[in-house]
Amino acid sequence: MDTTALPARPAWTGPGPRPRILVCFCCQGGEAMGYYLAGFDVVGVDIQPQPRFPFPFVQADAIAYAREHGHAFDAVAGGPPCQGYSLTWRIHGNQHPRLIGQFRDVLTGLGKPYVIENVEEARPQLDNPVLLCGAMTEFALHTHRHRLFETNWGLAAPHHPAHTHEPVKMGRPLENGDWYHAVGNFSGVAYVRADMGVPWMNRDGIRECIPPAYTRHIGTQLLNHLAATIPAAA
Repeated sequence: MDTTALPARPAWTGPGPRPRILVCFCCQGGEAMGYYLAGFDVVGVDIQPQPRFPFPFVQADAIAYAREHGHAFDAVAGGPPCQGYSLTWRIHGNQHPRLIGQFRDVLTGLGKPYVIENVEEARPQLDNPVLLCGAMTEFALHTHRHRLFETNWGLAAPHHPAHTHEPVKMGRPLENGDWYHAVGNFSGVAYVRADMGVPWMNRDGIRECIPPAYTRHIGTQLLNHLAATIPAAA
């Protein structure tokens, strides 16, 4: 994405420079975009090259980079790879690392506000996580895409309504207003891009991304937390 074409975000009126957040395991940048839209300056880090990532990017081991450089940021966020926790991957007998505990240890050592994201199957590994769902009025998406978020500060979630919409069956064309489940070789990539607000992503990125609306919601609360705590600590 051309950085000159990034969507608008709130003007920064706080004391000092705009807060910075390090987004680990950043992939194509759904999580990062939400923090940007909330008002953060964003840097992403991922062990794989991410040419579609729309912000400054470092290719490196995310946990090692956070350990070495996280102190330079106001907050750190990230979702360790979910495959080690996902029921689908376990059913197929695939072995993947489970990095939530290791990531938390690094973040705790930094002493910064943090956000750890993962799938619902990872709930036993997360400390009092908050659930976000695309059906929440705050987001008004056409997908449920449940994700859990652990923080070391007080994160509030919108009301979670009952699920009253069934996604269109996989492979069928999507029409305006359809609900979808963007996994595998899902159809209607252009429709899903527009609904999730990720026009720069390809199908591979969308399959695993956090909708930016989720982290915009989180980032707004995180900025309020920083505003309330940084002056007190100064």
